[in-house]
Amino acid sequence: MTNSTIEIFKNNLKYYRNQRGFTQDKLSEITGISSDYLSEIERGKRTPSFKRMLLIADALEIEVYKLFKPID
Repeated sequence: MTNSTIEIFKNNLKYYRNQRGFTQDKLSEITGISSDYLSEIERGKRTPSFKRMLLIADALEIEVYKLFKPID
């Protein structure tokens, strides 16, 4: 992923997580992804696999493409 794509992804992850009222710990519980790993994703330190992206999108009840689409 390019830097701008990573920036959009991490910002959208945080946005949609907050929209659902989830903490990183709550999202971790639902997805089975560690809260440390989720934190690293949101800080742009890690890039998740497609499988993990699907788990995250499912937990947030959004289509996976929304994690990559700039929010107006």
